[in-house]
Amino acid sequence: MGRFYANARPDCILGLNTMANLTASNITIDFPLYHSDSRSLKKTILGQASARFGRDTNNRPVVQALRNISFSLNSGDRLGLIGSNGSGKTTLLRVLSGIYQPTGGVLSADGRLTALLDPGQGMNPQLTGRENIRLRGLYLGLSPSKTMDLVKDVEDFSELGNFLDLPVRNYSSGMTIRLAFAMATAFPPEILLMDEWILAGDAVFMEKARKRVEDMVRHADILVLASHSPSILVEWCNRLLWVENGQIKSDGSPLTVLEQYLPPHAFKELAKIDTNS
Repeated sequence: MGRFYANARPDCILGLNTMANLTASNITIDFPLYHSDSRSLKKTILGQASARFGRDTNNRPVVQALRNISFSLNSGDRLGLIGSNGSGKTTLLRVLSGIYQPTGGVLSADGRLTALLDPGQGMNPQLTGRENIRLRGLYLGLSPSKTMDLVKDVEDFSELGNFLDLPVRNYSSGMTIRLAFAMATAFPPEILLMDEWILAGDAVFMEKARKRVEDMVRHADILVLASHSPSILVEWCNRLLWVENGQIKSDGSPLTVLEQYLPPHAFKELAKIDTNS
């Protein structure tokens, strides 16, 4: 079983000047396969995806989601994760955030951590938007007056109006993103973990939200961002990990890794934009 050592302080505890750090040492994640005797599963295991399947110490079939992932980040580091769908980027973010416990290796983190991984993350769909904001305030340990400030900030930024008093289950996907984004970005983190859903709101809202994201990125001690957008990764990151089949395929500066990852014509266009910016 892997180990997770954390001193990830809630977002509301401000003014602590401890240098943030995040270190992964040989992180491995196995997901057990149930109904593994089915004929279709056996066909899959024997097919092209066989490299991602294995057996655990009890000889049970597992999906090898991550294999021996290692890196170390300190204040000022901006790490981008790139790779094809299913390569392990989001799984790695979930391990770093504490959602998944590594089955092997050691993960240590020190700093206020905010994870923007899922629009519905931490929300109860049966509660109203306003109730979810207050619940977030309780989780963060905010005083009643600070919780009221949080409600006002989210209300103003999300522009959901009267919809804040309706259950979240009735929200459209765009409204859910607005609420989740406004709540998650209300406090400056030291360690910021982001999946690319944060960049996928409606155009009018994202024009407004981009500045808030950029402020968070700029003020965070450490950033880890998973994205398919090379231009965003070059703009926001100073290091990239190319993750493929649950393993690190390349680790280096953004342009160095993207030159290996992108088709030649796409990289030339990206390099041209980067040179002119």
